[in-house]
Amino acid sequence: MTADPTRTGEAVEIRGAPARLRRATGLPVAFGGLVEPGRRQVRISELSGTATPALSSLAVTPGNGLGGKAVALARPCAVTDYSVSRQISHEYDVPVAAEGLRSVVAVPVVVRRRVRAVLYGALRTARPLGDRTLGEAVQVARDVEQALLVREEAAELLAVTDPAPEPGADSWREPGGGAERERVREAHAALRALAPPIADPALRAQLLDACALLTARETPSGAVRLAAREVDVPAWVAAGATNGAAAARLGLTAETVKAYLRSAMRKLGARTRGEAVVAARRAGWLP
Repeated sequence: MTADPTRTGEAVEIRGAPARLRRATGLPVAFGGLVEPGRRQVRISELSGTATPALSSLAVTPGNGLGGKAVALARPCAVTDYSVSRQISHEYDVPVAAEGLRSVVAVPVVVRRRVRAVLYGALRTARPLGDRTLGEAVQVARDVEQALLVREEAAELLAVTDPAPEPGADSWREPGGGAERERVREAHAALRALAPPIADPALRAQLLDACALLTARETPSGAVRLAAREVDVPAWVAAGATNGAAAARLGLTAETVKAYLRSAMRKLGARTRGEAVVAARRAGWLP
């Protein structure tokens, strides 16, 4: 059976999240898991700092326990002393007590308004978790959310830009009309913008390889070598973006965008933005 690439991507992103949560918050224990498709329950699969296997593979249903409450409300929840808290139900007291956990926070990972996973951090003493600790835990969950969203957007863009070829057509990489050509250019720029935040090097390389398929040449000409950002910026210029719009899409400042554009123009021997785009296309860097 072929693995679901969406679930595979989610598993990759959740795998290291508990360890990152521990580093960010200073909490000695962290764990988490994905919401199982079609079952609306979280399966605890990742443990960091635990002393027993009590929490491994635990199924948490929405509304039950601290994590279930976080899933049901789609917001972070915390208790100072898990076993006696009146804010939660107590279906999971036995495994929580077996691990010796007292103060616990549960943070849902929400992508496109749907809870995809839950991350937990915990102490073995009953004391309130400070705002800084809670804030750091939430930030780790936000980072996972962003990574999952990037993966999904990349997959969607690849689906849009990789249609089945028309019968008799040599290649879909030879766009016909102007509107189609502009869609390819915008997709190329958007795909490149998604690549830098991806932590998984294999996925990032795969995405950049897909970008190369949208250009005139799969391997750009060796005559002109451009750095990644020296391609990203002209790609957005080619799609009609202003420097400010390109900066917003790439997560850069407008001044940084200008600097990359000037550098690309110098390497390409171009005097204007338009000339830079034309030269980059001729060199095989842009569609």
